[in-house]
Amino acid sequence: MNQDLFFTLQKYKSTFHPVVKIDAEKDSIIPFDFTTNNKEITLELISDTPKFSTWINEKLKASKATFGIGGYNENRTLYSRSKLFTGVLARTLHLGVDIWGAAGTPVHAPLGGMVHSFAFNDHFGDYGATIILQHNLDTTAFYTLYGHLSLSDLTDMRVGKFVTRGEVFAHFGEQQDNGNWPPHLHFQVIQNMDLHTGDYPGVCSLIEAEKYLSNCPDPNLMLNLTTT
Repeated sequence: MNQDLFFTLQKYKSTFHPVVKIDAEKDSIIPFDFTTNNKEITLELISDTPKFSTWINEKLKASKATFGIGGYNENRTLYSRSKLFTGVLARTLHLGVDIWGAAGTPVHAPLGGMVHSFAFNDHFGDYGATIILQHNLDTTAFYTLYGHLSLSDLTDMRVGKFVTRGEVFAHFGEQQDNGNWPPHLHFQVIQNMDLHTGDYPGVCSLIEAEKYLSNCPDPNLMLNLTTT
């Protein structure tokens, strides 16, 4: 990873607006494990989106949690649910952080930026409605990607539109909008878009891990979220 980006994110870590607002008095967050260590994650469960959504909701309810979180650099079993990720080089390593919660949850810009691109990646297991913002801090340019959004968030979106720090510019999408997933946000930090528009790999093969992890630093540098 470009060390300039890492140190810039570290420098400004305390200034980023929460991407998802957490009320410290009533909201709690629990970690989700989607590796082979979690024996509850079966192909039967994750292939059935309503059943998978019920499982997520039951876990949150049992822990009296508002959100579930996790996933950066996690070698997941989830992606066997979609042909997008299978093949000779199966993609299993997650490059972002997921925040699981209710559809309609507002998504805030962590800092000011411009809309780089957006798209409706409408395949089973894909991002669904997606927005990518471009930022600049101390002359260091980088991008943040927001996947699994509400399709209505794209209605008035345009490339070059300025988004201010803290502005609500998106929401967690329903299954029909978000690539057929339980409602959640995929948040990813990207150093170089490599000519991608409206999309960027959120999962890579283990063979490509070094390349992609170096281009996509830990989103927790910006999220400042802790689990209970």
